[in-house]
Amino acid sequence: MRTAYLILAIIGALVPLAFFAQYFAAGGSAVGFVPALLVNGASAGFSADLIISSVVFWCFMATRRPSGPPLWPFVVLNLCVGLSCALPAYLYRSSSPE
Repeated sequence: MRTAYLILAIIGALVPLAFFAQYFAAGGSAVGFVPALLVNGASAGFSADLIISSVVFWCFMATRRPSGPPLWPFVVLNLCVGLSCALPAYLYRSSSPE
């Protein structure tokens, strides 16, 4: 499973970054990024779901802190790339080597 987590973390970084790159290449700004997430009910619901899931992930990591890897790199990954990268990266780092 460790290899699968690593592959999923890489895919989870590349896919969102490709969409972010398209947004910024089309003239999107950092200031307009949040309003773009909330442009309609579907994207706002998806964004809310992702934010709630991210907070749950942070709480989970915080409770596993003594036995798990440091919290901050995964929070940074979550905020800068997304949960699709941070969660499998955390699972990769937390799993024992094969």
